[in-house]
Amino acid sequence: MVKGKKSVHSSSQKVTVIDVAKAAGVSKSTVSLVLRGSTNVKAETVSRVNEAIRALGYVYNRDAAGLRNRESNLVAIVANDLANPYLAQVIIALEGELEQQGFMPVVVNINESVERQATMVESLKEHNVAGFFMTPAPETKAEWLSALADAHPLICLMREVEGATVPVIKPDNRRGMYVATRYLIGLGHKRIAFVGGMASISDYVERREGFKDAMREAGLAVKEDDIETSSTKRHGGKIAVNRVLDRDDSITAVICFTDVVAYGVYTALRERGLTPGKDIAVVGFDDLEDSRLMSPALTTVRVRAEDIAQMATERLQQWRQNQQIPDNALVDVELVVRSSCCLVGERAGGLA
Repeated sequence: MVKGKKSVHSSSQKVTVIDVAKAAGVSKSTVSLVLRGSTNVKAETVSRVNEAIRALGYVYNRDAAGLRNRESNLVAIVANDLANPYLAQVIIALEGELEQQGFMPVVVNINESVERQATMVESLKEHNVAGFFMTPAPETKAEWLSALADAHPLICLMREVEGATVPVIKPDNRRGMYVATRYLIGLGHKRIAFVGGMASISDYVERREGFKDAMREAGLAVKEDDIETSSTKRHGGKIAVNRVLDRDDSITAVICFTDVVAYGVYTALRERGLTPGKDIAVVGFDDLEDSRLMSPALTTVRVRAEDIAQMATERLQQWRQNQQIPDNALVDVELVVRSSCCLVGERAGGLA
């Protein structure tokens, strides 16, 4: 109950949304949603906010609110990890697309933290951004994401959150990893490991399932120990492949969650006295610019960052113009064959 609050404010002291939020025990943005009549606020919370409004004598100035809520030309890009080189490529392409449409992109880095993600989004909302692009942090709740999309156009990039009513632009992860695994099988590999990535993110799950699809179709067993999660950094790839090979040295090929993970795999193999592309085949995912310069040049699944940026920008504009949530989109993928894969019979020492 909110009682006796009105007397705290003299007639010359204006009651603000912040005062209402404190009295009701909610955030400022929740009070704003209630004032705008949003249906994404629980009835109990609406009642508590309205009680605080009555007790404090708050007056909602709709004309002033209309001016405050007028959209700017800012578009927020909420990046899960700016140290990820592929995400950096996507953001560069997205910035170009947005600038052509007359928008000013603002990039924030949440470093895979769901808490920082919430804090940054709350700050960005105060600037009346025209929309959000976001690669959601692990453990992002569907309810939180849907509530944000109710107030602002929101496009998710590369990752989706199950149950959230938000459009997603992502690579055809499952097909990409299926095609890459089939290629290794075609070279005679039967013992293939899948390394890198976190089980809490959707793109990992999709790529892992593509790997399993190809192995199952070929009648090849996938042991639990053949799959090893890790961070998506180089060091994560190094740790993951070492764990796999320590458990089973019959592995002849390693398929990696990303190119960056594959770079770590290269390091680990060399430290074990093995040569990537000769002793063990290696495949990545993304086709970063550095991948063709690796020694050996990395076979990988190409996903054009420009395609993701273009589709994402188109859907943001559709949402703004039609006031309707646009459809999801899958970006085509392509296997790029280089010299990091070997026929099983060509392995050093002639091992089969």
